[in-house]
Amino acid sequence: MSTWPGKYVIGLTGNIGTGKSVVRKMLEHLGAYGIDADSLSHRAIAKGAPGFQPVLDTFGRWLVDPQGQIDRAKLGRLVFNDSEALKGLEAIVHPLVRQAVDVMATRASQRVVVVEAIKLLEGSLRASCDSVWVTAAPEELQVDRLMTKRGMGRDEALARMRAQPPQEEKISVANVVIENSGSFEETWQQVLAAWKTFVPQPESLPLAQKRAAEGEYSVIRGRPRDSAMIAELITRLSAGAKPTSPEDVMAAFGERAFLILQLDATAVGIAGWQVENLVARTTEFFINPVVPMEAAFKALIAQVEQASLDLQCEASLLFVPQDPAAQETSLKHLGYEWRTPQSLVVQAWHDAALESMQPGTVMYFKQLRQDRVLRPI
Repeated sequence: MSTWPGKYVIGLTGNIGTGKSVVRKMLEHLGAYGIDADSLSHRAIAKGAPGFQPVLDTFGRWLVDPQGQIDRAKLGRLVFNDSEALKGLEAIVHPLVRQAVDVMATRASQRVVVVEAIKLLEGSLRASCDSVWVTAAPEELQVDRLMTKRGMGRDEALARMRAQPPQEEKISVANVVIENSGSFEETWQQVLAAWKTFVPQPESLPLAQKRAAEGEYSVIRGRPRDSAMIAELITRLSAGAKPTSPEDVMAAFGERAFLILQLDATAVGIAGWQVENLVARTTEFFINPVVPMEAAFKALIAQVEQASLDLQCEASLLFVPQDPAAQETSLKHLGYEWRTPQSLVVQAWHDAALESMQPGTVMYFKQLRQDRVLRPI
């Protein structure tokens, strides 16, 4: 029985570079509420968060960068080479993360919660989990992922990996082991099989296929099984500017979800949307030109916001092509305002904006909730 009554809690862990976040996203596609405890640890020490001043009091103001934030790279190098410093940092951060996880899991409306944490087995979160899932991958694949996705050199990647306990230690206590070394489809099938086996009463846990009528419009949530249809839709609505294959879509499901706009049961639009660190980011909009832009935005964005609120998001960021005349009025009516990443004062929002901003796009911002996780105490 988990700490949170009425919830089935999956603890998800695995060594660096084994694809924990991809598996968490897959579980979210199946209807789970995902919590990234490692991202929460970053938020815990951001300027204005409760861990900021204790870290400076413990390690010194030399860690502050020109923007007034703690330089996580400097802090990482310090604690990576000093076990006592690491223990001191964990003593500050772990209770704050545990508190934030408790708040988020308690108020989640979903019946299944997945908590991703690299140190799940070493801390108190393990006792709150009904089952432990571990991701695994060959060492050479881990190295390749760290070099490709995180820009590490080979020596740095190996050092980071070998500073962690062997994968076998986590695997030995796992209820589920996901071998994340093949294609997205192969990993998805493992996750789906484990979900059906371990998560209780799957028939009562809907896949969150949401519909919302907007006149003649409806919005449905795409599934991995819809990858061929989604690929054809993106290719067609982008007029070939973004040719997409079913394999591309399956890979994209490791990062984001797709909301499909229908008019009289015919697909006329699609939005690619993801949530990380309590920030919703909509990075793809493809709309049939025969559809009125305001009606399309209203239907799609209403569902983006509702799904984001279900995931307890604090803010919504929309990235759209630079064509202000066609969209600014519509988005303003929906409560969005044009912003630059630099204007966002909350570090997590600022980081999300910089990460998602693509050339040729502009960003619109809307704050979804006033109550924030990890406010200063």
